[in-house]
Amino acid sequence: MERVGDPAEPGVRRLRFDTSARPFLVLFELTRACALACRHCRAESIPERDPRELSTGEVEAVLDDLAAIGAPRPRVIFTGGDPLQRPDLQTLVAHGSRAGLSMAVSPAGTPRASLSALAALRLSGATAVSLSIDGATAEGHDAFRRVDGSFNWTIDACRAAVQVGLRLQVNTTVTAPTVLELPGVARLVDELHAAMWSVFFVVPTGRADAAQALSAAATEDVLAFLYDLAPRIPLKTTEAPSFRRLLVHGEQGREKRTPGPLYWRLHEQLVDAWPMAERSSADHLALAGDRRRAPLAVGDGRGVVFVSHTGEVQPSGFLPLVVGNVRDTPLPVLYANAPLLRALRDPAAHHGRCARCELQEICGGSRAQAYARSGDPLAEDPTCDYVPAAVA
Repeated sequence: MERVGDPAEPGVRRLRFDTSARPFLVLFELTRACALACRHCRAESIPERDPRELSTGEVEAVLDDLAAIGAPRPRVIFTGGDPLQRPDLQTLVAHGSRAGLSMAVSPAGTPRASLSALAALRLSGATAVSLSIDGATAEGHDAFRRVDGSFNWTIDACRAAVQVGLRLQVNTTVTAPTVLELPGVARLVDELHAAMWSVFFVVPTGRADAAQALSAAATEDVLAFLYDLAPRIPLKTTEAPSFRRLLVHGEQGREKRTPGPLYWRLHEQLVDAWPMAERSSADHLALAGDRRRAPLAVGDGRGVVFVSHTGEVQPSGFLPLVVGNVRDTPLPVLYANAPLLRALRDPAAHHGRCARCELQEICGGSRAQAYARSGDPLAEDPTCDYVPAAVA
C-alpha cells in the first residue's frame, strides 16, 4: 500500500494507489459523548450520546462500502468523543475486521479504557489504539483535559494497550500555553514504548480559539525540535504538513535554518526532563536511534476523510465543511466526486505561497489551518513561514 518516495524526494512515502479515487485513512466519529471537557476539543463533546448518531447497521453499511473498494482497503479509526461510550463498539470493530479493513480505536483517557475493554477490542480485531497525552505530569494534562485523574487513567490505558498486543500511538496537541510540555511528553512516549507519536498542531475550531494557536515562527521552532527528536521517536505531525519539508531538506536544510528562542527553550527543557538527551558539539540534540521515519504525503481530503457521528462527511475533523452525508451517498462516491475534496487534492487550485511552492505535491499546506484563519480552505497555510523558491 505504501512505498518510499523517489530518490529525488527523500524522506517522504507515497501510496501505491491514487488518492483521488480512494481514501487511505477514514476517521470515523462514532459519538460525541465523552466524560472529558478538553479545552481544545474540535468536536465540542457532550456528556450524553446524540440520538441522531448513526445506528449500528448504518455504520456497518459504511464499512461494507469501504471494503468493497477492494485491496488496498482504507484504514479506519473509530474516534469521538469517546467511542467506548458506544455499546456496539466491539461489534463494529469485528464487522470491519471481518470485511478486511484495518481497524483502530481512539478512546478517551477515562476509566472506560480499561485493560479488559482494550483486550476485548483486540479480540474483536482492532490492531491499534491512539491515546492522548497533553502534559508531562498529571497537573498539566488534567488541567488541559479539565478532569482530575485523566493523566493516570491515560498512562494506565497506554500500558494496558501494549500489554494486550495493540499498537500504541500517543497523540499530543500543541498549543501556545502548553508547548513547553512537549519535552516531558517526549520522554513519556519513549518510556511507554509507543509505536508512534502524533503531534497535533491546534486548529482554531470547536473549543479551540486563536489564542491557543502557535504563530508561524513558533510552529517552525517546534517542527525543528521534532526533527531533532525523530531519530529516537517515530513521529508524525497533524495539521502541520510542513514537517515534511524539513525531512526532505534533511541536514542540509537544517544547517540553513536559524532556530528561534522557542527551539532553544524546548531543548533546555528536554535535557532537564530526559537524562539521555545531551548536546552534541554542534550544540543540538544528539539522541541514539534509528533514521527518521518518512511521513506519508496525505492530508485533509487528500487521502484522508472524516465521517461525523451523524454521517456528515468532511475533509477532516478540523476542517468543518460538509460535502455530503453517508445516509444519502456512499462514502467512496462522496470522496471521489465531491467538488471541495477534488479541489483540495489539486495543488493548482490552491492560493498564495502554497500554489507556488516546489513542495506542493509533498506538503500542500494545512487546509484546516488555512480555513480557520481565512475562511478559504484553498488559501496558503498561515502556520508555515517557508518562502518557496518561486516567490523568493
